[in-house]
Amino acid sequence: MINPKSHDSLFKWLITAFTREFFTHYFPDITIGEYSFIDKEFISKYETLKESLKGDLFLAMEVEIDGILQEIVIQIEHQSEREDVSKRVYEYACYAWLLKNKPVWSIVIYTDEAIWRKQVTDRFWYAFDSKNGKQYHHFDVIKVKAEKSAALIRKHSLMCKLLALKADDRQTDPDELVSEIYRTAAAMKDELTNEQLLLIDQWVGFYKKVSEQRLDKIKKESKMSFIETTITEHVYNQGWIKGEAKGEAKGETQGIKKMARNMLKIGIDVKTITQVTGFSEKEVKQLKSL
Repeated sequence: MINPKSHDSLFKWLITAFTREFFTHYFPDITIGEYSFIDKEFISKYETLKESLKGDLFLAMEVEIDGILQEIVIQIEHQSEREDVSKRVYEYACYAWLLKNKPVWSIVIYTDEAIWRKQVTDRFWYAFDSKNGKQYHHFDVIKVKAEKSAALIRKHSLMCKLLALKADDRQTDPDELVSEIYRTAAAMKDELTNEQLLLIDQWVGFYKKVSEQRLDKIKKESKMSFIETTITEHVYNQGWIKGEAKGEAKGETQGIKKMARNMLKIGIDVKTITQVTGFSEKEVKQLKSL
């Protein structure tokens, strides 16, 4: 069974690793300029939100659109019960506005497997006045399962090809989807960062519908088996290991534990973490509860 938190973390990682591709695909009429992620600033500012945020996954950005700095709050939803999230979206928009006093664009991404027969709401009634009546906070809604894998895999964007594994993949060959992703990644490998390469490996590993043996063969055929070797390099470069002086066993162990916890947070699977850290699967799973 898919862990919703790991699932949502992968989508958050996808957006941060392919930010421009994300906006180009979903909002082709909007061109973003410089941008930065302000999640940590958002959470540290609002201590009272920490408990409610534990059950949610969201991205907060400050981004330049048409020469004007604006804020974007992207909320990632894995539930399929069609719960009305509009109130929560509006609350986050209010907090985001208070943080920077800049216009806020709210986006909700539904990543669940449910097929919608009726559209969910894209607005929240927050005020009214005597002349204009009800006033609404409007937000954009993205439903990943509403897209067709066959159309996504044909796009030039590598991010779109990755999304093909999560979209409506009826009448598509799972083997061909995975093969096309690795063929494209191989052609672009000199342009891709270690973070993007690692995301590709984790994303495909999480959503593939082919056997591990077939996946290994596809990687070898596309000459992408080297991706696993980028994992250790990436986590070290990100500064996730914060040990004491080199050679001090206690400091190194604490640093590797911190690294393992960070890898768990972004959705990296337990098997990969054991390979990188040297911990057993039992030890890694125990870190989840800390």
